[in-house]
Amino acid sequence: MYKYTDFDRQFVRARAAQFRDQLDRHFAGQLDGDDFKALRVQNGWYIQRHAPMLRVAVPYGAIGSGQIRALAEIARVHDRGYVHFTTRHNLQFNWIPLTEAADVMDKLAEVDMHGIQTSGNCIRNITTDALAGIAPDEDVDPRPYAEILRQWSTLHPEFAFLPRKFKIAIFGAAEDRAAIGWHDVGLQLVRNDAGEIGFKVLVGGGMGRTPIIGSVIREFLPWNQILVYLEAVVRVYNRYGRRDNAFKARIKILVKAEGQKYFDQVEAEFRQILENDPDGALHLIPQAEFDRVAACFTRPAGVEPLAEPAADADAPRAYRRWLERNVHAHRLPGYRAVTLSLKRAGQAPGDVTAAQMEAAADLADTFSQGELRVTHDQNLLLPWVKASDLPAVHAAAKAAGFATPNIGLLTDMISCPGGDVCALANARSLPVAAELTERFADLDEVFDLGEIDLHISGCINSCGHHHSGHIGILGVDKDGSEWYQVTLGGSDGSAHAPLAVPGKVIGPSFAASEITDAVEAILDTYRELRQPDEKFIDALHRIGLDPFKAAANAQRTATARA
Repeated sequence: MYKYTDFDRQFVRARAAQFRDQLDRHFAGQLDGDDFKALRVQNGWYIQRHAPMLRVAVPYGAIGSGQIRALAEIARVHDRGYVHFTTRHNLQFNWIPLTEAADVMDKLAEVDMHGIQTSGNCIRNITTDALAGIAPDEDVDPRPYAEILRQWSTLHPEFAFLPRKFKIAIFGAAEDRAAIGWHDVGLQLVRNDAGEIGFKVLVGGGMGRTPIIGSVIREFLPWNQILVYLEAVVRVYNRYGRRDNAFKARIKILVKAEGQKYFDQVEAEFRQILENDPDGALHLIPQAEFDRVAACFTRPAGVEPLAEPAADADAPRAYRRWLERNVHAHRLPGYRAVTLSLKRAGQAPGDVTAAQMEAAADLADTFSQGELRVTHDQNLLLPWVKASDLPAVHAAAKAAGFATPNIGLLTDMISCPGGDVCALANARSLPVAAELTERFADLDEVFDLGEIDLHISGCINSCGHHHSGHIGILGVDKDGSEWYQVTLGGSDGSAHAPLAVPGKVIGPSFAASEITDAVEAILDTYRELRQPDEKFIDALHRIGLDPFKAAANAQRTATARA
């Protein structure tokens, strides 16, 4: 993990003190609501349906046990005893009174955490692969680059008020576990024919009401030029992105409208910065600075290759299933990565209680060098587990409610909080997630269905990434009632379906009373028509949507048949 310097700590604590002053002036009537909003959003504070919401950054997903314990204390003292982990290495508190906001920011700063640029029209949290630095298929560790991008983008004076929010993701492995095609900028670390490291750069991806996959703007950019090139990408967007219509303000709209013209403008701006900007060439990343940052991402002290333990052929079935789904290969012999599932009956996807956070911290301290990762799929991951410790880890994870063996399966669903807390939501997501979890509670059935990405969003903003779900569910409002649109065939670019594409809508929206039956009918059709060992997404591609659409529409009772 990156180690904060004295400068980093002073920076974050000064920001917390500045926010306290802004909050005091707001309560004193010296900052009206609009003026204060512009300040609070760039510190992560929203006003939601029932209470303020704070989004806290977990840069590139890495978090320490002490930080998790601090979050647990905040949840217990200032919130309702839980937090919600999101799809972009963030977490959210949904019930903190605004009167306590400054105290919370101080507590976060004490453990090197903050909400800076987790909201607002700025460059948001840099995300990457939860297995970064430990994946067997990784060629280049993306974490040092992600940290350099974080430092570059934080409070960048030119990019504090962009036309809309801006999201960057980066990976360096064979498999894209960061969904880079769905981001405003996606970065893949690659090597050229000479073995030199650089970036493949995608631009103009995004979800929302206009789902678009990013386009390749550079096949290879030398790694030390990335800050200058991103400066050009964002500067051209800042100059020409629409500000008259929030629905058309994302960079994806500009790239789609301008195409090659936008690409040419970026290349021209890139040359302009290097050749004519004052000290433009100094924005190239010095090798010494990269080495300083990269030194934080070596493996922990004392972690060395180990002999692989013998397999236990007599292990209980529940343990073997957990090994299959929740335990992942590691690049270091004798080690594994272990996902702590935050998807189980009785709790919303991504939610974790204060007590469970403390249990996760204990697991990290005992078995994973005090480190956890926040995953793209709203789970937690232990990156440094000795293979010989797996039985003990399973027992402790089971006691804490983290051992559901469903990673990558149907019930490992992504879901936003939806209308239960979000002021933007058109419908509730969590009751749908709960009903689906209950309907598919039989693990034998879930294992038989195999790998399926099910994503649920409460509104078109797509915080639940419904566009990239093999099965996507979008909450919509019709005359004050909750309805749900279904898409099929979406993917995020990971090994489940390596080509990132948006799902296709299969018909009119379903009533809340119909949506679970419709999903079950889709899955029953898959079971009926699949070939041996054929995944759901592969069956969709082979068969086409029509049989699945017909099965879903046959479940309509409250709506007219389509």
